[in-house]
Amino acid sequence: MNTRDWPIRAKLTALVVGPVTGLLALWIFATTLTFGPALDLLAARTLLYDLGRPGESVVAELQRERRLSVVQLAGDTALPALAEQRTRTDRAIAELRRRVDGEELRDAADDQLDARLDQLVSALDALPAGRGFIDSRKVDRAGAVGLYSGMIGSAFQAFSGMATLPDTQINREALALTALGRSRELLGQADALLAGAVTAGRYAEGEHEQLVRTIENQRFLAENAVADLPPAERAGYQRLTEGEGFVRLRALQDTLVRARDLPAGLDVRAWETSYAAVSQGLRDFELRGADTLAERSVPMAVRILVHLAAAGVLGLLAIVVCVLVALRVGRSLDRRLTGVRTAALEMAEHRLPDVVARLRRGEEVDVAREAPELDHGGDEIGQVGRAFNEVRRTAVQAAVDEVTLRRGLNEVFLNIARRSQGLVHRQLALLDRLERRTEDPDELAGLFQVDHLATRLRRHAEDLVILAGAAPGRGWRNPVAAVDVVRGAISEVESYDRVDVGEVQPAGVLGRAVGDVIHLLAELIENATVFSPPGTRVDVTGRSVPGGYTIEITDRGLGMSPPALAEANRKLSRAPEFDPADSARLGHFVVARLAARHGVRVELRPAVPAGTTAVVLVPSDLVTDEPALGPATTDRVVGPDDRRMAKVTRLATVPRTRAARPGRDRPESAVLPLPAGRTSSVEAPADGDGLPRRVRRRGPVARPRPGAVDNPAYRTPEEARRAMSALQAGTARGRRDGARRDAEPSPPEPPAAPDPRTATERDA
Repeated sequence: MNTRDWPIRAKLTALVVGPVTGLLALWIFATTLTFGPALDLLAARTLLYDLGRPGESVVAELQRERRLSVVQLAGDTALPALAEQRTRTDRAIAELRRRVDGEELRDAADDQLDARLDQLVSALDALPAGRGFIDSRKVDRAGAVGLYSGMIGSAFQAFSGMATLPDTQINREALALTALGRSRELLGQADALLAGAVTAGRYAEGEHEQLVRTIENQRFLAENAVADLPPAERAGYQRLTEGEGFVRLRALQDTLVRARDLPAGLDVRAWETSYAAVSQGLRDFELRGADTLAERSVPMAVRILVHLAAAGVLGLLAIVVCVLVALRVGRSLDRRLTGVRTAALEMAEHRLPDVVARLRRGEEVDVAREAPELDHGGDEIGQVGRAFNEVRRTAVQAAVDEVTLRRGLNEVFLNIARRSQGLVHRQLALLDRLERRTEDPDELAGLFQVDHLATRLRRHAEDLVILAGAAPGRGWRNPVAAVDVVRGAISEVESYDRVDVGEVQPAGVLGRAVGDVIHLLAELIENATVFSPPGTRVDVTGRSVPGGYTIEITDRGLGMSPPALAEANRKLSRAPEFDPADSARLGHFVVARLAARHGVRVELRPAVPAGTTAVVLVPSDLVTDEPALGPATTDRVVGPDDRRMAKVTRLATVPRTRAARPGRDRPESAVLPLPAGRTSSVEAPADGDGLPRRVRRRGPVARPRPGAVDNPAYRTPEEARRAMSALQAGTARGRRDGARRDAEPSPPEPPAAPDPRTATERDA
């Protein structure tokens, strides 16, 4: 049984109840152990008068009926005296049955005596059937003797069951009197056998041997019984045996034992007279002894009860004192320990969290006021209370230090991130100028790759800003098309060439949320490319739904287990505090922070047939109509938002196409050759946006490259940006499709193997 989680009150109660229960059980056991023998002694009179006397009368009547039955079986006619004797026997049995069925006798009897009483009643139930056999002469004299002797033996078994008194001497005397009764019964059996033989004029076969055994057993049993009697009782029995009738009966018994046949000169009258005198004398001796035992048991029982009452009262008083002391001490311990527990819970559940919350809000905290001194006494509990006071002060001080350290760490993150952001912005501006002045495809492709790395570096710098609890610096004043937001997110992913943009329904995102949504989508797309096989594609689609706009990002990886999926959704559903120990899920933390900032809901679901789908629900208050795409004319004024959007989406192939997937199934007729000496060709635009798409090709001979001509007079900056973006996209597609289009293809570089780390860790 585990008691570690028991409440203090339950443990103290167990400490009190255990010893008190043991003491009470010991008191009850001692009382019962003493009270039981006292009750047994008091019950001795009940057993004597309700079983002993009626039972002895039944035995005497059965002995007489047995003798008459044997005589009738030895003669030829029925004896009228037998019928009268049977009536007397029935009356004695009826009285015994009434006493046996009474509650007083059954309550005084133990289990053993109860069983023997039932056995006696069952034996007496066979008497009518035995009488019928005797009257129809279906049994001989030996059978009749055995029938009655069996019932009488059951009676003596019940008498022996009465001798279970607690006093050893009284119990020994009771057993001795029962043994004398058995010897008298054997004397009666001998009388019945002799009466039958005298009536028949001879012994039946085996009767003499049975008579001899009965006489010898009677003498042996009497001698052993007398040895257990007290001296006074033994002297009384000795005087009885010295009487004239006893001496004459013994002499007649010796004559019967020596003669194998019935002696011719046997004085039957002398036998009957002597037997009657001896039997009556023995019966009176037994009854006097039983009465004496019953009278002696009463004072003894009273003495035991008096001692028991004194011991019981003292024991009960001791138990009451122990209970009162235990309750008083236990209640005091419970009150004091509960006070310590309450203080600890209040500190852990209320004070300390409140202190931390106030510290995070920038409030000042007084350690002494928040952890006051509590007095719990001078014993061990008081020492625990004082130790807890120190722990409370230390905990509050540690909370202050921890929040201060976290605040300083956030400041460090934010300082590093702001510095990195400044450098990255300057780097992107420099790359922008270099890209505008470069016409060579190889150099321009390299600049685009550097630009892509810088863009990803900017996103990782924004991660530090988010970790510090601040907002990134990117922002738009005007709404941006959803497809451009998706393309901007793809451009910040390393494996952007594995991302397919499917159907993206027209919609716009308010400018204040564009930067964060792009960052959020980039983190999810990065995870989709990292945790899926290199040869698979990642699909991005968008559609309008009731309550906002949904963007789904689906990969074909191994997916996530249901517990991991549930844990990830739990973290994404709220903005948790940054835990440096959980750096393996840094991307989830960034996504959760960005989503909570604008009320965006992010949920991960199992994809069919495999993989994971990230569902991003942009709320309706951030969604507007898709902004119109203005014509690429020289007189169009290009604003800062347009330049910024063109910069972040330069890796996308088709600005507003939603039904087709970029980089797949282009018709050959769309490929236009370049003039001689150029290493790339231009595809005709598919959507009429005026942007050429370059596909790199090998020329027939190597020729020196002409110098780049900077001729910006006939195109606006916006047209130049779009041309550069399409050129870079065409270069990327040309590298992928070179194997199909050229006789000597340039094998593309194999994509990087999936990295189990987050995008932030891998790029860091």
